[in-house]
Amino acid sequence: MNAEVIVPITVFAMVFGIVYISLRHKERMSLIKSGGNASNLDAKGNILGSLKWGMIFIGIGLGIIAGKIISSSTSMEEEAAFFSMICLFGGIALMIYYIIANRFKGTDKT
Repeated sequence: MNAEVIVPITVFAMVFGIVYISLRHKERMSLIKSGGNASNLDAKGNILGSLKWGMIFIGIGLGIIAGKIISSSTSMEEEAAFFSMICLFGGIALMIYYIIANRFKGTDKT
């Protein structure tokens, strides 16, 4: 990548990170000053979040493989085959995650 692209992205990410951290700190300090407990703001042990991301990446990987197979065995353009299969398998992975998450609703998610 060229420096003309990397530098603005890096600057934006740094500014976003600084603003996010400072706002998070202010929120926690105001909660503590009002007598609240800041420990409930931390998301610990969300196993369903890890499951979701794992399933998305598996779906994307399967989509890439299926796109390669379709583009080599048919006359479909390679870009269309890859894009459609990645979207299809990623969407299927999210629907399967939704079904699994609904079964875990009401149980301990740690």
